[in-house]
Amino acid sequence: MKYGYVKIAAGVPPVRVADCHYNTAQIEQMIRRAEEQGVQWIVFPELSVTGYTCMDLFMQECLLREAEQALLELVQRTKAVDVVCVVGMPLAVENRLLNAAVVFHRGEILGAVPKTYLPDCGEFQETRWFTSGEDVTTRTARIGATTCPMAPRLLFTSGSVAVGIEIGEDLRMPVPPSSVMALQGANIILNLSAGSEQTGKNDDLKMLIRQQSARCAAGYVYASAGFGESTTDLVYAGKAFIAENGTMLGESDRFSLNEKLLISEIDVAALCHDRLVKTNFSKGASVLRCGEPLCVSFRLPERKETALTRFIDPHPFVPSTGAEYDERCNEIFRIQTNALAKRLVHTQIKHAVIGVSGGLDSTLALMATVMTFDALNLPRKQIHGVTMPGFGTTGRTYRNAVALMEALGITLHEISIKAACQQHFKDIGHDGVTQDVTYENVQARERTQILMDLANLKNGLVIGTGDLSELALGWTTYNGDHMSMYALNVGIPKTLVRCLVKWVAAHPAGEAVRETLLDIADTPVSPELLSAAADDTNHQKTEDLIGPYELHDFFIYHLMRFGASPAKIFFLACQAFGKSYAPEEIKRWLQIFVRRFFAQQFKRNCMPDGPKVAAVSLSPRSDWRMPSDASAALWLKEVENL
Repeated sequence: MKYGYVKIAAGVPPVRVADCHYNTAQIEQMIRRAEEQGVQWIVFPELSVTGYTCMDLFMQECLLREAEQALLELVQRTKAVDVVCVVGMPLAVENRLLNAAVVFHRGEILGAVPKTYLPDCGEFQETRWFTSGEDVTTRTARIGATTCPMAPRLLFTSGSVAVGIEIGEDLRMPVPPSSVMALQGANIILNLSAGSEQTGKNDDLKMLIRQQSARCAAGYVYASAGFGESTTDLVYAGKAFIAENGTMLGESDRFSLNEKLLISEIDVAALCHDRLVKTNFSKGASVLRCGEPLCVSFRLPERKETALTRFIDPHPFVPSTGAEYDERCNEIFRIQTNALAKRLVHTQIKHAVIGVSGGLDSTLALMATVMTFDALNLPRKQIHGVTMPGFGTTGRTYRNAVALMEALGITLHEISIKAACQQHFKDIGHDGVTQDVTYENVQARERTQILMDLANLKNGLVIGTGDLSELALGWTTYNGDHMSMYALNVGIPKTLVRCLVKWVAAHPAGEAVRETLLDIADTPVSPELLSAAADDTNHQKTEDLIGPYELHDFFIYHLMRFGASPAKIFFLACQAFGKSYAPEEIKRWLQIFVRRFFAQQFKRNCMPDGPKVAAVSLSPRSDWRMPSDASAALWLKEVENL
């Protein structure tokens, strides 16, 4: 597929213990189903050709011979199939028996990978039948008339995709084979497993898979034995998981009596980007003395582009509902309050000055400031909230600003900026009527001057209210609302700001101002710098001018988190917002985003201090260093060609 995606599947077929031809027939059916859905790689459970629970039958010549024959027939029957297939089977090498994964594609056996760590405690006794791959000296295996490469850490490479394989217990080791293979270049790990069920064991397994995928900055695909395995002493529930860099993309149900085919896409391009930016990643190879990888290279035909089956979150910064939602929102407020508390303690400042407009950003910053003062046992009256009505201030935002400050018990200042701005218009020769960019920016800078001067008078700290989305788009007045003494919201994108305001309204910290907070959350985003309409409604809506913030936040996330190209961002946005925006509309706003993002870097290069909150930050001191005069031509050309 395009844009660096690999469509991959974990298959769990029903089996009959020791009935190899039945088992490979079930596997073949699933391979063909996978091909119909555009799958490029599919992995089946450990010892899936024979069944995992054959026990001492593994030592029977009849079973080993039939397993080999069934595999060879399966390879031939699928020679016209483009899917790379990985199955588990016993493999005799050097007069020893290996628990192995066999990889084949278009009628050719590409290689075999033996299991390294054999469990030999509790209910498992694999060393009774099998030998660790580390104890075998040969690096080839003979299957029928075919001699293929064989090694415990064998990589299968095609273009930018490098696949490593580990089996069952290998995952649970202090240094799993997948860790070594990742350092040698593997960006997808397949695990053929046969884990039995116990209460609580599944949750531990999911956590382990997510952690290993994150630790290796890799995709991790897990298929475990299911229905049909012997239940003499144990139960095999048939589990399948697909994870990517710490995120679980998909999981099958357990205890099904039917086959399971779990399909998703691994974003190899994003994984490669993460490895590039994490400069310590490659250093582990020398520490572990990984050496040169043993690779099998082959050509995997390019699949036609298909729709993604994995979920593309249209709001990647916003936490999901339920316990995760509460935990994440609470954590963000704690980050903000701890950050501001440190700055206040360090400077020995006991007053804060904040402009309160009745909009989302200033509301969030004010709530976090109040929480900080409460935590430091400082009187709320030492928070100076300033409402500064201008030419475009509406009654709704003014009333909300005043109600918010009064209910929170902070010191309220009301300072109109109209007279000062009119004098300034006169001073610079502006007619004071033409509502141009000067008309707007004069107001923004006047407000900032008031806050700065009041902070000097009160020995206070000016709290910045601008958010990450505004910084990315440059939707801020240079040396106006762009500037503060500590930018509390600087790491929070607009979609998350709205989420946090709603969240705090539903919790005790916002109880006194709940109705006001909810009304603020429902107010259209606007700088209110142009004159209000005759009916006191605001006609200057930010999203009408620069585009929906939910789209821009999506663009920000994929551009900065994964270094995605405009074409890939557009592709993903169409997947995520297909029911809300037409492709032409997404393209239009993406073009505006790219143009503004490049043109407004000069504002970010001198932005004030502020805490990083999400995975993305625009701080020029830590996360984002970019020349103010960099050309956007390459990116804009790609957008134009969409």
